[in-house]
Amino acid sequence: MNPLRPDAVPVFATTHWTVVLQAGRHESPEASRALAELCRAYWYPLYAYARRVGQDVHSAEDLTQGFFERLLEKNYLELADPQRGKFRWFLLTAFKCFLANEFDRACALKRGGGQAHVFLDALEAEQRYALEPADTVSADQLYDRRWALELLARVQKQLRDEYAVAKKAERFDRIEKFLPGGEAPPGYTETAAALGLSEDAVRQEVHRLRKRYGELLRGEIAATVAHPDEVDEEIGYLIDVVFRR
Repeated sequence: MNPLRPDAVPVFATTHWTVVLQAGRHESPEASRALAELCRAYWYPLYAYARRVGQDVHSAEDLTQGFFERLLEKNYLELADPQRGKFRWFLLTAFKCFLANEFDRACALKRGGGQAHVFLDALEAEQRYALEPADTVSADQLYDRRWALELLARVQKQLRDEYAVAKKAERFDRIEKFLPGGEAPPGYTETAAALGLSEDAVRQEVHRLRKRYGELLRGEIAATVAHPDEVDEEIGYLIDVVFRR
């Protein structure tokens, strides 16, 4: 069984589209939290896009920050329509329009009245950008790759947190290498010896880990599409972006 497509499919519930619409309602007490969630998930992919299309470090920081603030300031989020495509497409298309219209740097630095300040760690962002592939990767491809990697990182963090709550953080540190895209894992025998478990117990643990990984991944993907039947298509695209390019 492909660990990225487990048989148990989570309920298709709250999506990032819901977050978008919450953020677009100025009167909603959830608006600031919704915007913060959007920023955490997507600020670096958009920052990397801005850098790849030629913006310098400070301009990319200002433009990325200004973009999220403008979404609320101008209430553009109320125009978001989940039926028109995937959330990552909506966000990148909106960002491209924002860049195209941002001729005056003063506009990029202008802060909307009463809107929450969006904090971005520019130093961390630029350190990460320095490790990106060379210019053979287009801005659009870089955005998609960072979207995929950030999503996988969120899934792995959720798994780590679950193991930590169960007081099994050390076990997770040993078996996370068996997840897709991880380092070359040690043998089951070596891992079993390190954990004081039987080899069969380790195999079962890895199986459960991969299954849970797939469930969490499907949940994250479901939060970025309009319909449940798009989840497998988007997972296939994620695999292609991360593992085959």
